[in-house]
Amino acid sequence: MHYTELAQARDELTGPGGAFEIAHVNVNGIPVRAYRHALPDVRALWQSTHAFADRTYLVYGEERLTYRQAHARVDAIAAWLAAQGIRPGDRVAIAMRNYPEWMLIYWACVSTGIAVVGMNAWWTPEEMAYALADSAPKAVFLDAERLDRLHEIAAPPAGLMLIGVRLRGPEPGVTPFADMLAHGGAMPQVQIDPDADACIFYTSGTTGFPKGAQLTHRGCITNLFNMLYAGASTARAVQLATGVEPPALAPVPVSLLTTPLFHVTANNCGAYATTAAGGTIVLMYRWDAGEALRIIAQERVTSIGGVPVMARELINHPDFGTTDMSSLTAMSGGGAQVPPDLVHKIEDNVASARPSTGYGMTETCGIITSVSGDFFVDKPDSAGPAMPAYEAKCVDDAGNTVAPGEIGELWVKGAAVIKGYINRPEATAASITDGWLHTGDIARIDED
Repeated sequence: MHYTELAQARDELTGPGGAFEIAHVNVNGIPVRAYRHALPDVRALWQSTHAFADRTYLVYGEERLTYRQAHARVDAIAAWLAAQGIRPGDRVAIAMRNYPEWMLIYWACVSTGIAVVGMNAWWTPEEMAYALADSAPKAVFLDAERLDRLHEIAAPPAGLMLIGVRLRGPEPGVTPFADMLAHGGAMPQVQIDPDADACIFYTSGTTGFPKGAQLTHRGCITNLFNMLYAGASTARAVQLATGVEPPALAPVPVSLLTTPLFHVTANNCGAYATTAAGGTIVLMYRWDAGEALRIIAQERVTSIGGVPVMARELINHPDFGTTDMSSLTAMSGGGAQVPPDLVHKIEDNVASARPSTGYGMTETCGIITSVSGDFFVDKPDSAGPAMPAYEAKCVDDAGNTVAPGEIGELWVKGAAVIKGYINRPEATAASITDGWLHTGDIARIDED
């Protein structure tokens, strides 16, 4: 295998002058690894997509939005929020299915320094009430199902603005999303601190209520660059090993997002990477393997990701053998280990696609490690190497670094680690020591 070449690719890409050159920045007084050429904030990422104006951005059933149309709607949402007095540093919650509006609201908020609170769409009224009280948003966007649950809360937060998305009809006290779009307006001009919160994503505990993780602009952009690096380093290693030049023009990505946008897998990993490349995001009402196969063929999907069982359901579906999958170049799994047999099933059964996985956490804004293609096939029980914007080590119960190859708890430090948990200083102190995040996961770091 090409592990020597992978190390060479890492040195080339992250060294002086490299596209992913590593530098150290001070975050809250702690020096951490970061990408020298990273964008300054998430606003800059969204603004860069003006260049893709005429490309299709969002697809949902028969609905299609170009980047130009998406920008007009994002601008209108941002202008409306500003007109309501919602300012940088305030929070706005989103409680809905993976509708196209989710992404539009998200970009409008983060582009104006407003932190998005991603509310789990499966939460009960009690859990919704907890998150609203904990995160104290100024406004919440809800679809019909989530609005019904909000109405079941005995004492909803006072003064909370409600905006309804795809409601069944008029609702007293709820601003229809269409009225907001009709407001129009330009994107407000704001300055954003890279270490300000971009979003609050709740991470479940084994007991009690979940904790609201503070994902910063720097962290979210670092995760995007981690993902871009993962692809670039693998491609460069294969090129060094084989002498075969990669295609001069990669296909514009068309990504089928199958997991919820209130989670880092779909949002920070799937949506960010596709948006940065000017690609198309295809959304589903709910997961269904047969429907996913139909969409892959119809929309010429290039990548699909989800939890590993989704890939297995696709391959085992009766329509798999008769579906045109030739556009697909990547099938990824995350959220749980991809079983080694599934790695080989993807490799053997989808002629055009290579298997890949990323291991990460809400607390790292996305991935910590990534592995794909030849490297994943060679080590199908591996999560891959840590991305270069991390220092990584395995420690024993006393926090001492264990010898190479020995098992320990994985700790990581870097620009993608969250600021902390809102309203939970004790939990933050217990999880992050001098910038080192205690992942709580058991790992082994081998020679590769």
